[in-house]
This record gives sequence, structure tokens and C-alpha cells, in this order.
Amino acid sequence: MALRASDRPLLVLNAGSSTLKFSLFDGSNAATPRLHVHGVVEGIGVHPRFVVDDGAPREADAADHAGAFAVVARWLDESLDGARPIAVGHRVVHGGTRYARPVIVDGDVVAALDALTPLAPLHQPQALAAIRGVRDHWPGLVQVACFDTAFHHGRGELVEAFALPRDLFESGVRRYGFHGLSYEYIAGVLPAVAPNIADGRVVLAHLGNGASLCAMQARRSVETTMSFSALDGLPMGTRVGDLDPAVVLYLIAERGMSARDVSTLLYTRSGLLGLSGVSSDVRDLLASPEPRARFALEYFTYRIAREIGALAGILGGLDGLVFTAGIGQHAAPVRAGVCARLVWVGVSLDEAANRAHAQRISVPDSRVGVYVIATDEEAVIARHTLRLLG
Repeated sequence: MALRASDRPLLVLNAGSSTLKFSLFDGSNAATPRLHVHGVVEGIGVHPRFVVDDGAPREADAADHAGAFAVVARWLDESLDGARPIAVGHRVVHGGTRYARPVIVDGDVVAALDALTPLAPLHQPQALAAIRGVRDHWPGLVQVACFDTAFHHGRGELVEAFALPRDLFESGVRRYGFHGLSYEYIAGVLPAVAPNIADGRVVLAHLGNGASLCAMQARRSVETTMSFSALDGLPMGTRVGDLDPAVVLYLIAERGMSARDVSTLLYTRSGLLGLSGVSSDVRDLLASPEPRARFALEYFTYRIAREIGALAGILGGLDGLVFTAGIGQHAAPVRAGVCARLVWVGVSLDEAANRAHAQRISVPDSRVGVYVIATDEEAVIARHTLRLLG
């Protein structure tokens, strides 16, 4: 690897429910940190594999996220000839009401983030495992936590409140919103990529295994589909999305399910997997001849279009729509299915451009500009980390 200790190597860790992604940047230029290498430990706890850039996958000893970090740390020690990174930046899903911007991690921060685990059970413990792994492997190294909730802070009580007694709102039961690092990146590049819509009324569609929408005006969050947890809003790979809370009461009272049973159902057995009975992966569903696979995709695009319509109403109209993340960037049929339901709001899709995964996929005279833009959460984390390093 060409990166040396003198190049100020900066490490970014992005812990998912069954993955640990890492990116190593040259931190010599704080404004534009340059990516040198990217890798991932995937299939943690099931069939773990370690992949660096486009290399061949290797078996990895990673029964959990602590083990996955140990795999990454060994590789970095060898690649950097024993030198330490200058700092580590982390993606942390939930910052609660306390953290509206990135922070340097200390013991108090770890304790506060640990207390938020019930709000993000698929992600918060994994990020904390990575933070603790860094602390043990490189004692004293500066770590920075960057929050998916931070982009949505400051929207006001009208947007953030549930119709519950106010003391619950004050204690933290409110609509937070997620995928903020992805939305922050898109908001940052819009003036260069799509200046005609950048400061207008734009809906961003982050469609991956986790999926949400964000309504922006002047590149600031106005409303988003996820709320108290990353379970709400759109149907996702294995997560249910929007659900009448009476269903949960019914499952507990009439079906005899425990809270743990219901949590497992809503987080890991629902969404596209539950609807299709085939897979949580859109690529598998697109290739499947099963009618339920087609139904799951139709339901997915229907709910996305429905929520975009609601967000357009909040914005008072729509100037732009941006697709991003794995499904948003690569699944042309999903984009087409969504756009077909949005003709009424001014979306006119260029079908050839969509099939070719062009950056702009709307026709030139479309009233709403439709774009496909790759997101880069790790670059956002790297910039925040270098800024806090001074």
C-alpha cells in the first residue's frame, strides 16, 4: 500500500449490523482527504469474509464486531508497518438529543451512546464495539463520533414531536431521523452536480438495505421518513417500516409474542424479505420469477412514491429528486417504478438514461430534475474528524 505514516493516515470505521467497513485516507489536506484504500469485513457471525478494494475475499475470524475490528487492525498494522493512524472517525447511528454535531470520544460519550442502544439495536452496539476496539488497540488515539441523526437536528418541535404527553418528548421520545451523513454528503455536492435544483425543494432517496427519504430546502433537512428509530418509514430489506402500533399490541396480547419476539420480527423478518419470502436483496428479487418477489418490489416502489408525495406537500412542491445508496444507485427498475407514480408532481423519466445509470435520468424539460448520485459517508466522517483534530 502506498500510504505511509508521513502521509497522516486517517482511519474511518463504519459499522453495520453484520459488516464493518473501513476506509484509510491521506489526511494531509483537511479540506479534501484523499481515499487510499477501502475494505470490509462482511457476514460477521455467520460466514465472515475480509475484502480489500476489489481483491479476492478471504475467510476471517470474526464471530462479532470486536473480532471484525481485530481483523482490520492486524491488516492495518502490517500495511502501515506498525505506525498508528493519526485518528479514527466513526459513523454512529444515534446521537439522541445531546449530540447535534461530531464529538471527540471520551468515557462520558461512550456511556451516553451506550444508553441509546435500545433506539438502534442493530447498529449502536456495533459502533461501540469498534470504538472500544480502537481504544484497546491504540490507547490514547483520538476518536471522533459522527452521527446519522445530526443532520436532522433543529427542525423544531412541530416536526419532531409525536402526539404524546410532552414529558415523553422532553425525555427523548421524538422523531430524530437517520442517514444524515449520507444526506449531508449529497447536500454538499448538489451545487456542483445539479446547481439548478441545489437550493430548491429536493427529496433525497437513500435506498439501501436501510431506506429513508429526506425533504430538503436550501440543502437543510425539513422532514424525513425515519423517526424515533431506524425502523420507521419505508419498508427496507428486513425492517418493516411504517406500522400501526396497534399491530404490536395485538401481537403481544393476542399472539402471545414477547417483546424480543416482536423486535426480531420487525427488525429481521419483515420488509422485502417478509413480503417476498425470497430474499431481502433487491438483486435477488429482480431476478426471481416468484410472484411474491414482484409484489415486494411493487410494494416498495409504491410506498416510496407515496412518501415522496407527502414530502412534496410539506415542501409546497418539488424541484428535484435524488436517488442514492445501493438500490438507489444501481436498481434502474426500482427508480422507474417510483418515477412512474410521480408524473403528477412533474417527474418525467428519460428511460434510456435511467437504464444506463446516467447522473441525470429525467428528460430535459422535466419540471422535476431527477438525479442519481453516489453517496460517500466516509468522506464526510473524514472531513469532520480532521476538523476536530484542528
